[in-house]
Amino acid sequence: MPIDRCRVCNHTFFKEPLLRYENMPRAAQFLPDAESFERDTGVDLEIYQCSGCGLVQLNTDPVSYYKKVIRAAAFSEEMKDFRRSQFGSFIQKFSLKSKKVLEVGCGSGEFLSIMQRLGVKAYGLEHSEESVRQCVKNGLKVSKGFVESSNARLNHAPFDAFYILNFLEHLPDPKATLKGIGNNLTDDAVGIVEVPNFDMILRNNLFSEFIGDHLLYFTKGTLSTTLRQNGFEIIDCTEVWQDYIISAVVKKREKLNISHFYAYQRKLKDEIEEYLHPFKDKKVAIWGAGHQALAIISLLNLADRIKYVVDSATFKQGKYTPATHVPIVSPDILESDPVDAVVVMAASYSGEIAKIIRQKFDRNIKVSILRDFGLEVV
Repeated sequence: MPIDRCRVCNHTFFKEPLLRYENMPRAAQFLPDAESFERDTGVDLEIYQCSGCGLVQLNTDPVSYYKKVIRAAAFSEEMKDFRRSQFGSFIQKFSLKSKKVLEVGCGSGEFLSIMQRLGVKAYGLEHSEESVRQCVKNGLKVSKGFVESSNARLNHAPFDAFYILNFLEHLPDPKATLKGIGNNLTDDAVGIVEVPNFDMILRNNLFSEFIGDHLLYFTKGTLSTTLRQNGFEIIDCTEVWQDYIISAVVKKREKLNISHFYAYQRKLKDEIEEYLHPFKDKKVAIWGAGHQALAIISLLNLADRIKYVVDSATFKQGKYTPATHVPIVSPDILESDPVDAVVVMAASYSGEIAKIIRQKFDRNIKVSILRDFGLEVV
């Protein structure tokens, strides 16, 4: 059934297709013989572009064998030499010796056998039963399967690295496959993702590159976007193999660790408490009712230590700080109901406000400013 939304970001396609091709070959691997060619009919292809992420793609269902990897490149000695050099550099750069490396869509093991001879624990995943049997016969560790869900659980996981070579462009749900791969990796895993190079196709007017087998046509930009949206950071993305292939080296995105915020919060609390200690009977004000000041009053438990919050914005005056319920007042109150000290929490306006306090109000008022590095006593 035709689709009208991007397989990666779910945005709608631009209304009109980029191209319409009639009577195209049904599939790259469907070659009629003498008995069937009279029944063979071509198909019409429509090539669309996503209006969101920009990815170019077909709007049709995948070919029937899209889960299987079929490689003619296995017959090229130059390609084998290229893979030996590429895999060797990858292993060395990321210290993968003796680590577990997974090939997603390994076919008959053409490249997996090269990886295995380079000193890693090489594993493969392949949907074709015949290819799996051939791999096992040749001494390769290959499981039958296909990553079609983010919840996929693979034998021998988690893996320290992975690679998926000229397979992603065949998949009707690349998001699920990439997320499923990511969920079977170690936290610091790296990988290689390769696809045919649509940048080169555009440069060289290669109109004949469209085929029903390839649902997705990646540029370096759209491949990078796809990978980032599905759990990977880009280490490198370049054109290889006479520019016919885009090769992205990626790492699994790690969860951000910002627990040091707690340490800074404790430090700031100690600094402010030490500063407030000499001032009794709530004789301290905070100037600034912005979100930063409101959060600090709450997180540092300052409500019982300050008399009021000053702010020049009239729409805030006469109200209370949320959660802590400290009155928000006009600056004029510093004359009618003065305090001994003011802590300015107004971000980039803090220096200007400190000058106003010095010039307009009692010069004996102690003034401090909350800076990025902590509390600055003026």
